[in-house]
Amino acid sequence: MNTDKKFIAIEGPIGVGKTSLAIKLAETYSAQLLREEAEANPFLPRFYQNPREMALATQMFFLLQRSQQINSLRQDDLFHQATIADYLIDKDRLFAEVTLDADELALYDGVYRHMTVDAPKPDLVIYLQASVPVLRQRIEKRGIHYERYAESRYLQNLVDRYTEFFFNYVDAPLLIVNAEKVNFVENDNDYAELLTQIQRVKNGRYYFNPSSLL
Repeated sequence: MNTDKKFIAIEGPIGVGKTSLAIKLAETYSAQLLREEAEANPFLPRFYQNPREMALATQMFFLLQRSQQINSLRQDDLFHQATIADYLIDKDRLFAEVTLDADELALYDGVYRHMTVDAPKPDLVIYLQASVPVLRQRIEKRGIHYERYAESRYLQNLVDRYTEFFFNYVDAPLLIVNAEKVNFVENDNDYAELLTQIQRVKNGRYYFNPSSLL
């Protein structure tokens, strides 16, 4: 299957299903997959156990990693074939605001402004929404041991910041998806509906509630 959207980014809080959906879309569209690769961040396990101490190192690693990925894709001609990413580089500061103190955030901002210059804008951003209880269930199910240290208050802060971020987001066409009780990998009908929604998005903001939720 082909798509007229050469760069699709999927976003949402931890556990919402970004990577699973990105993998499936990449297979459907025969696209290259750009993954966050959180498992490569050596500071992340320690962050979940001691957020205050490890926040800055964790955020800096992710920022450098994502910037290098984008630069590598640009050198390989990002738009030569469709690309599906399980993150939006713009959201880096969202996490920084949740985890860093004022001085750390000022330092982070200086690096961020330098590293994200000329980051390509997606042709579509898919924002997956789910509540904290659902996120926690999915985190437990996928069994990454250090993620289980994530506190509900931290998850709620992320959900709130995502809501605020995308309420004001105008940089790319946006499809907001209610993923509360949906598994696009296992439910073929919901996935087919999502593909239809992706194709109809042109500009502005769209909302999608899969029929299984109605």
